[in-house]
Amino acid sequence: MNTCLRDAFPGTWIVPQANMRRPNILLTGTPGVGKTTLGKEIAARTDFTYINVGDLAKEGELYEGFDEEYGCPILDEDRVVDELEEKMSDGGVIVDYHSCDFFPERWFNIVFVLRTENSVLYNRLESRGYKGKKLQDNLQCEIFQTIYEEAMLSYKEDIVHQLPSNIPEDMENNLDQIIQWIEQWMKDNN
Repeated sequence: MNTCLRDAFPGTWIVPQANMRRPNILLTGTPGVGKTTLGKEIAARTDFTYINVGDLAKEGELYEGFDEEYGCPILDEDRVVDELEEKMSDGGVIVDYHSCDFFPERWFNIVFVLRTENSVLYNRLESRGYKGKKLQDNLQCEIFQTIYEEAMLSYKEDIVHQLPSNIPEDMENNLDQIIQWIEQWMKDNN
């Protein structure tokens, strides 16, 4: 067993569900921190299934209304969970979403909360067209570690890990660590 990996991600070596041969991973964090870029790259290198919950909701019209203040649809969390339930049971799924408290705890073997410095995040969000209250609220979410705290309250603390996501080298380091973790998990659990 790779001691460095065990030290880097303690508590994530939990026995999987009986039919699970590959782990499920949750990538979460404030919009603009790099979840989609990282998730797609992990999927490309591992042959895992990548699911962007925003895209899934759009394709299936999994909404329960529209938020006029933020100018975006309101996710129907129950319908999203129903839509994902069967996909999650076999493992090998990477889920990407900026919130995490409504997913069943049993789904994930590890949770990564991506974090970005505010000046970097500001530029990323502004380039996406975020402005006003939507921009400020997302920056405050990152400042106050809202998503990290949500993850810590929603999952076993020892499977929740923060990863920096400021520069391209961070993404490469995160990708390498996660791929190594997946390889070790599969070796230990198959």
